[in-house]
Amino acid sequence: MNIIFAGTPEFAAASLAALISSDHNVTAVLTQPDRPAGRGRRLTPSPVKKVAQEHNISVYQPLTLKDQAAQDLVQSLAADVMIVVAYGLILPQAILDIPDYGCLNVHASLLPRWRGAAPIQRAIEAGDKQTGITIMQMDEGLDTGDMLATQVVDILADDTAASLHDKLAKCGAGLIVQALNQLQQGKLEPLPQDDAGATYAQKLSREEASIDWAESAGTIVNRIHAFNPWPGARSRHNDVELKILKAAIADQNRQHRLGELVIENKTIKVQAKDGHVEVLQLQKPGAKPVTAAEFLNGYSFSAGDYLS
Repeated sequence: MNIIFAGTPEFAAASLAALISSDHNVTAVLTQPDRPAGRGRRLTPSPVKKVAQEHNISVYQPLTLKDQAAQDLVQSLAADVMIVVAYGLILPQAILDIPDYGCLNVHASLLPRWRGAAPIQRAIEAGDKQTGITIMQMDEGLDTGDMLATQVVDILADDTAASLHDKLAKCGAGLIVQALNQLQQGKLEPLPQDDAGATYAQKLSREEASIDWAESAGTIVNRIHAFNPWPGARSRHNDVELKILKAAIADQNRQHRLGELVIENKTIKVQAKDGHVEVLQLQKPGAKPVTAAEFLNGYSFSAGDYLS
């Protein structure tokens, strides 16, 4: 099949690489315009653009798909299907109607759970034990189209948004190739979503990053893992803002005031509502992430100190 691929970040680049390696033909790539990045704020191509250029695939970077010029471009590419993965632009109905097989989306959740912008992070934050990939026939709604294929992925206790992202990217890359093969053979059966079971994964914000030690230990640990690497769950010790990257529930008891630190045997524990949270990895401003033991080698807490 001749494919137009539309995507932008690393998550999408995994699917593009898999399609390039398949028996199908990626004829063109759509991706977001180059953005400033790094200390020098130099214009940097997206991960998807880099993969496309490595394989000499034509790349287009329209600011919108709503104008006639962009729609004429997509029409001229004469693709059988468009594959959309974390593209970042809204596809109007005029675009959805162009390819013979329409537009297929690789979504990082088991729809209808976690429609929206941050399905990986919200699944971890909610304490879900499983998530997965859904291949969806796109319509004009927000992740509301018929489901064509799904694959379940377990969420482990130590999974962060970063580690789960990588597992789901690999899963999505394999599943979209399988789905295209079945689509070409007429073996995919669209399954409508049950809107009654829908949940929405709102975009993350920095304002969510502050840890509230009055919450349960489980809630805090989930949020710490969900916000790793961005925006990073944060708490303060005196005037130092600490980013906490990995944690675990240490016990289920209340012995200290909320946020109070318990330092023993090179471990860091913090009192939450119903037990202690053990801090496994953390980071000072301008420093690299380190384990709790490494952190304590160069940073001292006093008896009765707490995180606010």
